[in-house]
Amino acid sequence: MNARQQQILQMVVERGRMNVSDLSRITGVSEVTIRQDLNLLEKQNYLRRAHGYAMPLESDDVETRMMNNFPVKQRLAEYAASLVEDGETIFIENGSSNALLARELGHNRRLTLITASSHIAWLLRESECEVILVGGSYQKKSETMVGPLARAFIRQINFTKAFIGIDGWQSDTGFTGKDMLRSDLVSAVLDKESEAIVLSDSSKFGITWPWPLDAQHRLRRVITDNALDRRTVQQLEESGLKVDLVDCREGAS
Repeated sequence: MNARQQQILQMVVERGRMNVSDLSRITGVSEVTIRQDLNLLEKQNYLRRAHGYAMPLESDDVETRMMNNFPVKQRLAEYAASLVEDGETIFIENGSSNALLARELGHNRRLTLITASSHIAWLLRESECEVILVGGSYQKKSETMVGPLARAFIRQINFTKAFIGIDGWQSDTGFTGKDMLRSDLVSAVLDKESEAIVLSDSSKFGITWPWPLDAQHRLRRVITDNALDRRTVQQLEESGLKVDLVDCREGAS
C-alpha cells in the first residue's frame, strides 16, 4: 500500500464514506487513478465500494483499524514503548495501538515479546527481539489465538508487563470488549497479576460492549491521548486507575 492509498483508506475510515470526486480533489490525482486505488484496496479487503464512493469495512482486521486515527495511535505506541525496560518480558494483546507498540519494541534484542496475535508476530518476523506466539484456536478475522489452549498457555508463562487493548469503557460497566473469546483471554492475562496497562485512543471511552474485560478490577493504568474529556479522566482516577494523557498534537514532544 503506497502513501496515497494509505491517505485514501484513512479518510474513508474516519469519515465513513467518501466519493471518488472528493478523493480525486483531495489527493490531486485523476478519478481514474482513484478508482484503480479503490479497486486494489477492495481486493485486499481494506474497504468496500459502491457506485461512485467507498466505505469502510466493519472489520476486526488490525491493519484496517490501524489507519483510523493513525498519528494518535503511533504517538501512544511511542510513549508506551518508553515505559519498557531492557530485559523485560512483555505481553502484547491484540489491537491496532498494540501492533504499533510491537513495531516500536521490535528493534530491542534484549526484550521478549509474547502475543496471541498472529498479525503482531508477523510484524516482528525480522525484529531483533525474541517473539513467543501463544497457541490456541485461530480466530481468523482478528488474527488472534483464543480458547482453552490459549488460556492454558498463558497460565504457564510469565511476563512483567501486559499491554491490553479495549473496545469500550464506561464508569458503570468498566472496560468491555466486542468478542467473548478475546475478552476471556484478557481475563487469563490479568490473572497473572503482572503490571497490566490499557493502551487505547480516547475514541473507545464512553462506549459499552457486551463482554467485561476486567470484572475484578486488576487493571491499574491507562495510556490514552489528551483528547479524553476531563470528566472521564476523573472517573477513571476515582476507580483507582493511573491515567497517562499523551499529547498527540502534531509536533508535540
